[in-house]
This record gives sequence, structure tokens and C-alpha cells, in this order.
Amino acid sequence: MRPAREASGLPECWRRDTLSPLSESAMGKKGKAQIFIEYAAARAFLSGLGALPRPLATAVGRGVGHAAYALAGGLRRTGMRNLELAFPEKNVQERKRILRASFVSLGRQLGEVSQFPCATPERLRNIVEYDGEDVKLLDLARERGRGVIFLTSHLGAWELLCFAHSVLYDPLSFLVRPIDNPRIEEMVERLRTRFGNQPIDKKAAARTAMRLLRQGGTLGVLADLNTQEREGVFVPFFGHLACTTAGVATLALRTDATVIPVCAPWDEQRQRFVFQGGPVIELVRTGDSERDVELNTRRFTAAIEGHVREYPEQWLWIHKRWKTRPAGEPDLYARPEKSHAAPGMNSKTPSEKMFKT
Repeated sequence: MRPAREASGLPECWRRDTLSPLSESAMGKKGKAQIFIEYAAARAFLSGLGALPRPLATAVGRGVGHAAYALAGGLRRTGMRNLELAFPEKNVQERKRILRASFVSLGRQLGEVSQFPCATPERLRNIVEYDGEDVKLLDLARERGRGVIFLTSHLGAWELLCFAHSVLYDPLSFLVRPIDNPRIEEMVERLRTRFGNQPIDKKAAARTAMRLLRQGGTLGVLADLNTQEREGVFVPFFGHLACTTAGVATLALRTDATVIPVCAPWDEQRQRFVFQGGPVIELVRTGDSERDVELNTRRFTAAIEGHVREYPEQWLWIHKRWKTRPAGEPDLYARPEKSHAAPGMNSKTPSEKMFKT
């Protein structure tokens, strides 16, 4: 039975769970009009999807993904460049297929997130599956008597992974970078925390996260994005050095937390998202703290790469993962200079014409 709707046509659960007043000080960074317009558009879109039955909402989301692939030329170029770096052995058509599927995967997750306000344990059990062995792994990690770090990435349904875990297993805390629109940030936070999950602001995360792990809590961390050099270390990712957050390794080493790589890819045969966890990544300690952070970050990143290689159609290829470069290295995303060669004299491949490396 669908939730009751008020006169506006929105589900009651959307109206109840996404609105609350904000202080004037929260709106300081942007003008009030811009904040409201962005928020109204985001809320209207998500609540419109949320008013639909889940199968239709996810179908619309996938349609949005197809449209975005066709229309978002800049993101498409970034995705193709990333795939060229990650899979040089694949031809252009194979890369296009992966990238298109990645956009569709993002759209599917959008449809799933729109259902969060009305989600129930029964509904979530129908779309999220926990493998028995993976659940045993979580129990074993708890038995160690230490905190647990869920090391994950922007693959499959990362939002649903965290949300469903709070309903079907236990609430957890997660590191998050606040959205620059406070109204949208509050709306998204209310969705994420409906069943007890707790966000930790990345700007003030160290003490809170360390205390949580030392008390035996569970922390979810997305560790697959480019970061600034002062916040990360360069480790290999698909054969290219990528600036990667050093925070996860630092937290794990200081708290002796159990690190479990996890993801929740969509399984077409089962028609549901399947939680996959493990194996546990044992920490390496050499006695050199800087070296330990680099070595463990390298191991964490290799685990994430393994997930992406297994499910390339579901990873966030539109992110400039290799944007930050070691000193002296060229920009891997620079646009090509115009060629002045005579007609027929340019022997570059199509991908080389698109990007200058």
C-alpha cells in the first residue's frame, strides 16, 4: 500500500522527513534566493520520483542516466579519458559501453534514494541482499573488540549500502563533506539518518572518528576520490599514481581498527543490490609512521581497484580521479592544442585527439 498523499500529491513521508527550519546563519555562503531555488528544484525532483512506485522511480532514474550520458559532454569526456587511462587495452566502443552503463547506474541509485523517506525494513530486504559469509565476517570483526572501518567507493549503490545497513544490521557513522547548499544538505542528511546512522563532518572528523573507533564503533569511508596533495599520498590506481586520502590509514593505524573493503553492486540476475565485504585488510607496521600510512593506503586503494575492475560499469568514471599530479607531471585532463598539420598528416588516434597527455 502506497503512503498517503496530501493535496500537493507528495507522499506524506516525503513531506514529513525532508522539511525543517534552518537558521539564518546557515545561509551565509550563498544568497537566500539561490539557496531556495536550488533546494526547491532538488526537492521537487526527488519528491516527484519518490511519489512513484519503486520500479517506476528506478526506471525514470535510469532514463535520466541515459539522457545525462547523451547531453553532458564535459562529463562524458572526463569519463572517456579515465577509461582510457584505466583500460588502455579496451577499444573506444568498449569504453563507451562501460561509461554509458555507469551513467545508468547513477540514475538507478537516484531512483533508489528517492524512496528513502518511505523505506521500511521489509522493502529493503526485497532489494538488498547480505551474503551469509559476509555477515559472518562482520561478526568476526566485532569479536575482535575493535572499531570497524568500512572501506568503500562510489560503486553500485553506496548510499543504499550505508542506509540499508542501519536498518538490516546496525547503524554506523560515516564521513561526509557537507553540500554547499545548507537546505539540500539538511534534506540529504535527514534521508541518510532515518534509521540511526550518524554523519561526521570531514572538516572536523579526526577526533570524532578516532573516539568512535576506539569505542568499538563502525565508520563508513568513501576512499576513492582525488584529494589535494596536502591531504593525501600518491599510490597506484590502475597503474597511475593517484593522490589518495591518507586519513583512512591514519585512523586505522592509530586505533587498530579492522578494515573491511565493502561494496553493493547491482546484480542483474538477482534483481537486487548485493552487499560484498572482505577480506579484512591486515594493517602493515614498519615502525616508520609515514611509510606505514603510504603502504596501507596503497593496500586499501588496491582493494578498491579490485572492486572497480570487477564492476567497471557501476563506478563513478566522471570524477577526475587523477587530477592532482606529482610535482613536474603534466595534467592528464588537459584539452589538446589545435593541430596545424596538413590534412591527412595527423596520425593520432581518436582518444589522443580528444586529450593531451
